[in-house]
Amino acid sequence: MNEPPITDADRYPTLTEAGRRMIEFLREHPHAPIYRNESGNRLTAADVERVRAFAREAAEARVGWAPGSLPQWLPELVERCYAEVPFYRRHGSAPARLAEVPTTSRADLSRDIAQFVPDTAPVERLINFRTSGTSGHPLLLASDPVVAASYLAFHQRAFRRFGIELRHRSGQVGVVLVGFQRKCFTYVSVTPTMGESGLAKINLHPDDWRAPGDAAKYLDALAPEVYTGDPISLAELAKLPFQTRPRALLSTSMALLPGMRQRLMEQFGCPVLDLYSMNEAGPVAVADEQVGGHVLLQHRLFVEILDANGQAVPPGERGEVTLTGGFNFCLPLLRYRTGDFAALRFLGEEPVLVGLEGRPPVRFRTMRGEWLNNIEVTHTLQRYVLPRFTLHQGADGALQLNAVALGASKADVRAALLDLFGPGQPLALDEVQTFGDKVVQYTSDLAGSEP
Repeated sequence: MNEPPITDADRYPTLTEAGRRMIEFLREHPHAPIYRNESGNRLTAADVERVRAFAREAAEARVGWAPGSLPQWLPELVERCYAEVPFYRRHGSAPARLAEVPTTSRADLSRDIAQFVPDTAPVERLINFRTSGTSGHPLLLASDPVVAASYLAFHQRAFRRFGIELRHRSGQVGVVLVGFQRKCFTYVSVTPTMGESGLAKINLHPDDWRAPGDAAKYLDALAPEVYTGDPISLAELAKLPFQTRPRALLSTSMALLPGMRQRLMEQFGCPVLDLYSMNEAGPVAVADEQVGGHVLLQHRLFVEILDANGQAVPPGERGEVTLTGGFNFCLPLLRYRTGDFAALRFLGEEPVLVGLEGRPPVRFRTMRGEWLNNIEVTHTLQRYVLPRFTLHQGADGALQLNAVALGASKADVRAALLDLFGPGQPLALDEVQTFGDKVVQYTSDLAGSEP
């Protein structure tokens, strides 16, 4: 029996007439892009109130802990995870000390994400999505509509640190998320906690627009309060000749280099926030030049800095950023090693990540002379069973792919990459037994590979 089609009533359970008009405006504007997908907030009236209450809690809460101590909420979280999460429950009783909890990594999540979902998670509402990340492990993650909507609370906290209070409400477009890929998930939605203000996820690639010049005209019509994207897509945004200006830009997913940040600030005449965020944990920290690092945003997220053996390093020493807690009740984290490196120092009881090394933005050049976002490589290869892989482009344009368990997929992977990069692309594929703990998945020696 066929499933009934999903309607806007399913996607937007609390949609009002004003919200319907906003969605229609975003979809049907004469200069609108080709929206490839449909998505919605899936929030009930009770969910909306829950998200609003959480936003108030996040805005009022103190973020931090005294050096050498643990947050008060942490022991209860460990007990709950050992009682409700299959991965931890198999280890027996909860240890008395956090240092005795085994560390986890992206590799653990990628093997079986169901082992990390608590028994109490509302599975009938689970959202599953794929992510690529920095370490070469493709990953399926568990989330919930309430969790997805709660990202905004930490974005707001980041904006407030720089004196920006988001104002978008009914009849206005609040946020435009920009991508720049040959294939990109694009959709329109509304944000119930902000008066059903508009939200659009667009792709700036020319293939997603009906006519040259449409992108600039569409963005002028939307005039969003905020643009968000990665450094690659924001660099493309800066090339468009639209006239309206946002109040802020939010850069996520990849490291934002200082030169690019300065260029964007000059182009748009507004603050450009560098957000350290990941799908496993959401928004973690935002860069603040005044304190010399990234300040934490979540009030129920504890950060350790560990050495290669999983031991905590002294304050001020570099090591791997390791997370415990978070706001995703479908995926509570205990000592999750992120693959990113920094030192942790304190301003009073405010923790600051210093010298954070996250995922660098990388572009690859095709045989057609086009530049590809590295995310497009992930999308091309995600259909294949590759537990871990890296891709490097040399200064001569040649590609080198190293992968664990390449095996029977080798011919198909080669064909997929040649289809993406074009006929005649020099390409070598090698199977490796393992990678080290810290792997940068995408690298390039080509001039122009950094946006």
